[in-house]
This record gives sequence, C-alpha cells and structure tokens, in this order.
Amino acid sequence: MTTSNKNYRLKNFSLAKFLDQQEDCVKKIKNNTSTIEKIIQILINGRNNGNRIFTMGNGGSGSTATHFVSDLLKTAITKGDKRFSAISLVDNIPVTLAWSNDSSYDDIFVEQLKNHLSKNDIIIGFSGSGNSKNVLNALKYGKKNGATCIGFTGIPGGKFPKICDECFIVPNDNMLTIESMHLLICHCIVENIRQLGKPTFTYD
Repeated sequence: MTTSNKNYRLKNFSLAKFLDQQEDCVKKIKNNTSTIEKIIQILINGRNNGNRIFTMGNGGSGSTATHFVSDLLKTAITKGDKRFSAISLVDNIPVTLAWSNDSSYDDIFVEQLKNHLSKNDIIIGFSGSGNSKNVLNALKYGKKNGATCIGFTGIPGGKFPKICDECFIVPNDNMLTIESMHLLICHCIVENIRQLGKPTFTYD
C-alpha cells in the first residue's frame, strides 16, 4: 500500500481571505471598546471586594471559559493586589455527567451555582449564539440572586443582551470568528489588568 502527498487547491476560499476577515473584525472591535472597559472594571471591583467569578460555555466556548479562569488565577496576579477567585463550571466532569444523567444537560451550570454563588459574585457566559440553554439558565439564576452577569456572544446576540448586565457582541456571525474574538478579548482584558498594576508573572 502506497500513500502520496497531494497539493490541494482552495477553490472558493483562501488563507488570506480568512485572515482578512479576522482583521476586519478586530478593526470593528477597536472602534467600540466601551463594553470591554466596563467588563474590566467589573472584574477589578469584584477582585477587590472578594467576589467570586464563575465562567461557563459549551464546546469551544467551554474551553475559552476554562482558559480565561487560568489567566485570571495566574497571569493576572499583580503585586499588592488581591488575587482573583475564579471557577470554571466546565471543568468538573463527574458533576457535569451526574446532572446531565440524573436531571438534564440544561442544568449542568445552574446546579453548580446553587452550591457556590453568593450575592455580588460575577457570572460570565460564553455562547456564540447567545441562546445556549444551560448558560441562559445559569445567568437567569444569577440575576435572581444578586450576581453581576456578563455575556460574550456574536451577532445578533440571542437572548444574552436582555439578561446580562454587560454583553460583548462580536461584530460577526461566523462561529469560528466569534470564538476566536472571545479568546482575543479575554487576553486583552487580562493584559489590561496586568498593566494597571505590577504583574508578578513575566514571559521570559
């Protein structure tokens, strides 16, 4: 059995076209950063007041939720300031499976919040559509119990804007672009928090 390498020609799309689309989206975001600035202020106030931050999402959005918590817990540490208290509701697989099996996948995040959430905590939901039911259920629970709710989604926003105190909507309707921009904005937030203080972690 023999194998051969083939050069595949991209007929209707190109690498440059995709990258151009990402660049265009970033330019639009640069022209309207007010929501990002508000989210940064909410996170800093939460850190300073000892409030916890909970993140959640499905699929690629779930990985962003976990990645953001990782950065908040380590990369965002600044000298003389309190540390962030952040939990990704995506990461406890046994708990997720238990609620999915015994109740519903729609309950995997809200049931965890019932164990942990206190008034004035912060809940962050990632959803490209803004309509992920399990994320919406958790956000609604948070609103009823005094949490500050933040949403990251894409055009047109789904149900997020009506529920969240602050909602960042990526100016694009392509899911790959939306998810890429969510991670980019999370890194932007972390870097700005670092620059507001003296970071303890450096990239050597």
